[in-house]
Amino acid sequence: MRKKTKKTKVKKNKKKILSKPIKKQSFTSKSPQDEKIIIKKIKKQPSEKRIYNVNEYVVYPKHGVGKIVSIEKAVIGDININFYKVFIEKDKLTLTIPINQQSSLRHISSTNQINKCLSILKTKPKIKRTMWSRRSQEYEQKINSGKIYELAEVVKDLNKNSNAIADQSYSERQLFEKAYDRLKSEFQVVLKLSTDDAGKKMDKALGRNQNIEVE
Repeated sequence: MRKKTKKTKVKKNKKKILSKPIKKQSFTSKSPQDEKIIIKKIKKQPSEKRIYNVNEYVVYPKHGVGKIVSIEKAVIGDININFYKVFIEKDKLTLTIPINQQSSLRHISSTNQINKCLSILKTKPKIKRTMWSRRSQEYEQKINSGKIYELAEVVKDLNKNSNAIADQSYSERQLFEKAYDRLKSEFQVVLKLSTDDAGKKMDKALGRNQNIEVE
């Protein structure tokens, strides 16, 4: 009987050994922490430099649509610097932007992006119940982000019909006009429209009265 019990014990032990999952060693696998480090490194890698040409339209976030009038060189402290001269028509302002610091510039939008903006303008505005001081900061950040969809959202959210314009505060109207003009200037360049026609196209999407003019 003792021999039998020994055999059964051996069998049980064998089963236990077989039931244990065999850990496979992989030399290519990485821990979740390593993966996070790799992802961060990839995100921090500098993006490819965009190349712009003379007479090309670009968008500078804090000023809107501008035109590259020249590409010039200068020597500052024994260092050669190449830079773009960008003329902002609306503000009658010429910006000097070093080429190695031109990450803030972007190409003007495509026709498809403009059509998507029109779709955004047609949607209902989001009603936020937070304080105006906080909302105005959010709107200002969106306007200066240089992202056309965020710009369209500001125009849509601050749009007022003819009956509600009297209830609109001065600061609210100023932000609306700033976003409206920025968006309109890009519509004008991309769709090759006059200022009036670009405004009419936007007003139609917003459901604004054509008699209402944005200063």
